[in-house]
Amino acid sequence: MKLYSSVITVMGHKFFWYGLLFVVVWLDSLIGTTDLNNWLIENTLTVIALLFLILTFKKYKFSNFSYLLICIFLCLHVYGSKYTYAHNNFGYWLQDIMHSSRNQYDRLVHFSFGLLLYYPLQEFLFKGFKITKQIALKIPVLIILSASGLYEIIEWLVADIFFVEEGVSYLGTQGDVWDSQKDMAIAFFGVVIASTLYYVYSKLINTRKDSILI
Repeated sequence: MKLYSSVITVMGHKFFWYGLLFVVVWLDSLIGTTDLNNWLIENTLTVIALLFLILTFKKYKFSNFSYLLICIFLCLHVYGSKYTYAHNNFGYWLQDIMHSSRNQYDRLVHFSFGLLLYYPLQEFLFKGFKITKQIALKIPVLIILSASGLYEIIEWLVADIFFVEEGVSYLGTQGDVWDSQKDMAIAFFGVVIASTLYYVYSKLINTRKDSILI
């Protein structure tokens, strides 16, 4: 009975369903990948992110909303690794819609990196590290921009030094010499939008609370 009760409790948490959704998308990306070597390289950071979430779960639990945002981002990332970012099917659809000269999927994921991970970061800083709210609202913007730059450096190391044969597929620059700078810029654009929306939302909530007290 205790085991049954524990299983029911776990399945009742949204975290369980977010995790299940990610596992399904992840396995699908592996089974249907068109480039296994590239998939393995792309998912190195995915494994690191999952290990972080698992190892810190007992000490700190994100809100359900944060786990949802993290799940969406990771799903977008692993779906990109399925076909390689430069040859992603959804990216080709975006390319047609936008009348673009390139597959836009990598831009979508970089934008999502800033847009979707801002809230989990500020929540983690505020609740996990007890940083003041005002500072916790600003630091994630710097973290996203710094992480974007670090990722571009990692891409260079992987493509030019460690896995030269997979370099072109992993980078996905599609002939754009400014690809790295544009990736960082669009991630920054995403986090600025997220921080602005959250700031406006917080102001509205506080105004509403003040009006109720009055």
